[in-house]
Amino acid sequence: MPASANSAHDPGIPAFLIEQAEHALQQEFGPLERAVFDAAPDGILVVDRQGIIVGANPALLRLTGYTEASLLERPLDILLPESARGSHGRRLQQFFAHPHERPMGRIDDLTLRRADGCLVPVDIALGLGTWRDGPCVVAFVRDVTETRRLTERLRHLAAHDVLTGLANRGHLMLQLREAAAAAVRHGHTAALLLLDLDDFKGINDTHGHPVGDRVLQQVAQRLRETVRTDDVVARLGGDEFAVLLPRVDSPPDALRVADKLLLALGRPMHIDGLQLAVGGSIGVACCPQDARDADALMRDADLALYAAKADGRQQPARYAPALSHAMDERARLTDRLQHALRYGGLALHYQPQVDVRNGAVVGVEALLRWTDPELGAIPPARFIPVAEATGLILPLGDWVLHEACRQLRAWVDQGLHLRVAVNLSPQQFRQPGLAAQVRDVLQGHGVAPALLELEITESQAMTDPTQARRTLTALADEGVTIALDDFGTGHSSLAVLKQLPVQRLKIDRTFLQHIPEDTTDGVLVRGVLALARTLRRDVVAEGVENPAQLDFLRRCRCPAYQGWLFAPALPPEALAARLSGEAAGGAAAGAMGCHSA
Repeated sequence: MPASANSAHDPGIPAFLIEQAEHALQQEFGPLERAVFDAAPDGILVVDRQGIIVGANPALLRLTGYTEASLLERPLDILLPESARGSHGRRLQQFFAHPHERPMGRIDDLTLRRADGCLVPVDIALGLGTWRDGPCVVAFVRDVTETRRLTERLRHLAAHDVLTGLANRGHLMLQLREAAAAAVRHGHTAALLLLDLDDFKGINDTHGHPVGDRVLQQVAQRLRETVRTDDVVARLGGDEFAVLLPRVDSPPDALRVADKLLLALGRPMHIDGLQLAVGGSIGVACCPQDARDADALMRDADLALYAAKADGRQQPARYAPALSHAMDERARLTDRLQHALRYGGLALHYQPQVDVRNGAVVGVEALLRWTDPELGAIPPARFIPVAEATGLILPLGDWVLHEACRQLRAWVDQGLHLRVAVNLSPQQFRQPGLAAQVRDVLQGHGVAPALLELEITESQAMTDPTQARRTLTALADEGVTIALDDFGTGHSSLAVLKQLPVQRLKIDRTFLQHIPEDTTDGVLVRGVLALARTLRRDVVAEGVENPAQLDFLRRCRCPAYQGWLFAPALPPEALAARLSGEAAGGAAAGAMGCHSA
């Protein structure tokens, strides 16, 4: 009787076929057994104790490309790859001695050599039988090319991002653990760079997710092209990427790589007829200088990334111990800001905008203030970056718009008609349906659109001029006025500026700081005023703090200004009282009184 093959065959090949084949071999093929042998879908190969092929069914001949005449009585070597020929004799004898132990190695290591020399991955199940009064091995051979291909595909998908083809977070962490261990063991430097795109959500919201996906693919390509083949580039999710440098000479070298990556990202992207500007920020952590294991490196690089964003974006930052405190503060500010949005603590103060000629207040700018019961008064420069980084900037912007319109309605009811300017964040400005949202807020509070002015920065308008023009036109159609803030600090195109429905330009305070001493700044201010007159745009100069600056603006015929010279941003009650006092005493007298304060 043949030895049982149950422990030697693979579950993919039915045991009854092996048993029938073994039986057929012992009976030297009766009619039924011969039919099973010939019709079996898997290849059947019979080898005697000397390693000579003594039987092969049609399926095996099709698989190998041999004819029966060219295969029978040939040594098994002709079906084996070069790497396996030296050991198959020993393994064959092992199987004759111990048929319950599989000698052929792992399933995914088995390969068969065809007549044309091509190698085919196979799964082989073995049994022991009798052939012409001697023992033989019967092997069931299955082509697993497609199975292997699918396995490799699944293995690749398990370790890589589908959209970009980059390594995914899980694969990166495996590589990071190996790199960190090697750096600690051998004393060299490894570096982890975390990259986050600046305002990628705005691209998705404005142009749609298909364009956003193309941007991510181009980012992935540029990252791969910039680093070495041994470096690992990964997409962690959304618009977050990572680059692992397993070996660099020093931490400054890692920062230089970060600079190169940002430079590569900074080149304009051309997608579906659009020219998009995509920037990013990078956090860098080094092993063993900053951390000695993968999890700590990831944490420290994330802290450095947050610092890079807070410092103005589009730059790298390396981890420093002080950043841990910054992250704790960010978490606390986020928690307290959420509390303020739900339960109060936010307020708007209003800074007057003043006619240069007669000192009359012609409008106000709404400026956000926050006083927390635990943290006290928190300046905008401290909490606005946190709001932008955490997504709270959108509910914060909604609150500001509603509160400004509520206050406008209250002033109108008091007989005070003031234009109120409200700043829009980049995220707000790129929100779909912004014009409809503004219309709903105005109608909800019963405010005339002409009393509301919306401010965007020059850089916001120039990031995507086509979309900016579309959004601003929709807002202007609602009847609100538009102001371009921080004018002169960006790179406006005159042709683009002419097409934007902007009623007012705001000269940035940096141009007035050293006037009248700095003649260059004076020339720039005169240039902006001349440009505004040519384009028939109104102008407000920001940051006027002394009489000399005001006198300069008068000589240049600047229409209006705002700044501490007249008044800081005031609570609504204080502003109303101030304006009522000036109305009683005369605008000019009120202005003179302020100057002497």
